[in-house]
Amino acid sequence: MDDHESAQILQDKLKNAFDNESIQAFQRFFASSRDLMSCYRCAIMEIETKFRVLNERFSMHHDRNPIDTIQNRLKSPESIRDKLIRKNLPFTLSAIEENLFDIAGVRVVCSFADDIYMLADCLLQQDDITLIEKKDYIRHPKKNGYRSLHLIVEVPIFLQDEKRLMKVEVQLRTIAMEFWANLEHQLRYKKDLSPEILAGIEAELSECAELSALLDTKMQNIKDTIEKEG
Repeated sequence: MDDHESAQILQDKLKNAFDNESIQAFQRFFASSRDLMSCYRCAIMEIETKFRVLNERFSMHHDRNPIDTIQNRLKSPESIRDKLIRKNLPFTLSAIEENLFDIAGVRVVCSFADDIYMLADCLLQQDDITLIEKKDYIRHPKKNGYRSLHLIVEVPIFLQDEKRLMKVEVQLRTIAMEFWANLEHQLRYKKDLSPEILAGIEAELSECAELSALLDTKMQNIKDTIEKEG
């Protein structure tokens, strides 16, 4: 099934969903999800703080920062709705919490490849973090060349009258991986391109991914050499 067919199926599902559920019903559902979305935002803050602390402590002991940038994102109500429809899940808060693990996301962009695994290990060693799922697209890149380390973790948030366990998707990648992924996303979804042009673009992007991986390896080797001599 190609991307066009998948998009058409999603459009048909959306149309059927709006046939069966009124706009008012959707509005009530998303109004009821505001508290849950607030909890996801709190979970993002918890994870971001953990990485900022790790970055600060590492900097003090090693005179450099392993983290270049930290970004976050919270899925929009429209994206959540579409994913529930794709997965044939009901429009309930429990369906979101139990089945959608990427509502809250934190992306950590690192200076070097070995910083990724060091930071991931430090995070997972913390006794309030539970690893739910791990996908290593660095050692096992996707077919299109995409590289990143993905973790689904569960972190507690402490509210006024309760503790809640929330899931957050953490992506760790180097600056080169981030650069490639951002441009790949922009270029891949340009509309009205012929199959021949798309095939050529995919080949070029795959070659760029290999060059990006080579750059990471070379920079890592240079850093290792400097540290051994220092």
